[in-house]
Amino acid sequence: MSDAIKHECGIALVRLLKPLSYYQEKYGTPFYGISKMYLMMEKQHNRGQDGAGLATIKFDMNPGERYIARVRSAQKQPIQDIFDQINGRIASELEKAGEQAKDLDYLKKNVPYLGELMLGHVRYGTFGKNSIESVHPFLRQNNWMHRNLIVAGNFNMTNVQELFEELVQIGQHPKAMADTVTVMERIGHFLDDAVAKLYKEAKKEGYDKQAASEIIAQRLDVARILRKSAKNWDGGYAMAGLMGHGDAFVLRDPAGIRPAYKYADDEIVVVASERPAIQTVFNVPFESITEIEPGEALIIKKSGEHFTSQILEPLEKKACSFERIYFSRGSDKEIYQERKALGRYVFPEVLKAIDGDIQNSVFSYIPNTAEISFMGLIGEAQTHMNRWKQEQILSRKTRMSEEELNEILNVRPRIEKVAIKDAKLRTFITQDSSRDDLVAHVYDISYGSVKETDHLVIIDDSIVRGTTLKKSILRMLDRLHPKKIVVVSSAPQIRYPDCYGIDMARLEDFIAFRAAVALHKDRGTESIIDEIYKDCLTSAKLDKKDIVNHVQRLYQPFTDDEVSKKIAELLIPEGMGAPVEIIFQKIEELHRACPKNKGDWYFTGDYPTPGGNKVVNRAFINFYEGKRERAY
Repeated sequence: MSDAIKHECGIALVRLLKPLSYYQEKYGTPFYGISKMYLMMEKQHNRGQDGAGLATIKFDMNPGERYIARVRSAQKQPIQDIFDQINGRIASELEKAGEQAKDLDYLKKNVPYLGELMLGHVRYGTFGKNSIESVHPFLRQNNWMHRNLIVAGNFNMTNVQELFEELVQIGQHPKAMADTVTVMERIGHFLDDAVAKLYKEAKKEGYDKQAASEIIAQRLDVARILRKSAKNWDGGYAMAGLMGHGDAFVLRDPAGIRPAYKYADDEIVVVASERPAIQTVFNVPFESITEIEPGEALIIKKSGEHFTSQILEPLEKKACSFERIYFSRGSDKEIYQERKALGRYVFPEVLKAIDGDIQNSVFSYIPNTAEISFMGLIGEAQTHMNRWKQEQILSRKTRMSEEELNEILNVRPRIEKVAIKDAKLRTFITQDSSRDDLVAHVYDISYGSVKETDHLVIIDDSIVRGTTLKKSILRMLDRLHPKKIVVVSSAPQIRYPDCYGIDMARLEDFIAFRAAVALHKDRGTESIIDEIYKDCLTSAKLDKKDIVNHVQRLYQPFTDDEVSKKIAELLIPEGMGAPVEIIFQKIEELHRACPKNKGDWYFTGDYPTPGGNKVVNRAFINFYEGKRERAY
């Protein structure tokens, strides 16, 4: 509960389809595109607090005139920082321009970032240092306009080593073994190859060198380049790229793990990681925004033509369910309803835990991100109480007094804000002793909100490690002296690492994993741990397509309830006065609530790509050998 889970990165792409003069006349500013990019990135700020970047391309510039601009930041407020830099540069150039500031041709030539094609990125680092070198977009420069490549994405590859070796085999010398580098260089390699072939083709047809440049732009087959580049990628990704001459693309992985939404009209083409960003910024209806489908790429040519192309054969769609539970903003129409459904569907288990006694129960939530699922839980509790009221009224054989009727009608679920997070305190101090002390004081409690005869029900999005729950929240709630504490997770038990973007990499960090290990020790069956380790070592020598997830066997002997009870046992601190029960969402109810996002590998171990099974087995090997390392 309230353990920080790293968020997902976010992308934003804007392609202006009209001349800058059109936006000047209609919207009163030639900087329309830049303004929209700022809003698109801020509306996805929830996806990235470690860094932000923006790249722009100007069309039809003369040789010697700068047509690519990029700005990145790893400051505390990175989006604000990059747009402060952009505004500063624009203001400086406008001041220099004087009367020429009214001349759009002059502005386009001299003012940076004033272009027709823009790519923004917000980053939440899942691995490595949060330095400026890690911030997207990445830029691959070349004197040939068509060979310039800008890449940004929300992605993680499971087979970086394999992709790196492929680059070496084709003669490259990559500067780092990182998925960002290998992905960009692989696209760049096939882009270079395609440009060189088109140049030779144009010369054979009699075009001079300058005329050949326009021919290359027209004929460049972006879809073909992507098919070659992404052939062996294993991971979850929404990958966006710009080419120096003006072509652009956004490619989504074949299982649809990472999200990507698109919108187009006669003025713009837009892509974002979250639908509400497009809805709000461009004031367009929900129905006008569509997903880029699994394995599909949206391709935007320099001419303004835009279309989708199937790049990779789609797999069974396994869109990340954590997007719906936690990562994406709840303002999305579907996500809002899904989060409420998660709260509704867990209510029957809550009712059992409080022995059906809603009248003597207090409901609340921690943290604020759990508010929507809390509303669903309360809505279902109200529905239950309405049925109870109806039964009470209809079962009376004698006429009730007004006072008796009001007494029944006034019974409702009691809602309290029992814990308030102290916004001034942060918990990411590295020294354990100092961090533990801070964790214990991160929340302030609302004294007097609960009676000693009350059950206290608290719902959260998910319980990952359980650290904050054990070291802070349970002790804090116990100070209210409730009859019983019921902790509810709107997500199922997190049992397996994620290798497609979320920073959940080590098995031993998961309280569900530690609970399963403890259950085996309790029952004297811990030899299964040695057996799984040996099988994981053996599988490491196999082709990844033949690898299965051996870690699933760790959980097979136990029911979900048995694991939940052991989790509670492990997390209850010494000296607690109130008994504690922990309830998790059921997998089938998760799928019922989020029918379009059935990616559930962190709960079930059913990875959508072969690389996932390889990663989970590697994570078990690391656990067994005591290596505090990531498995990918």
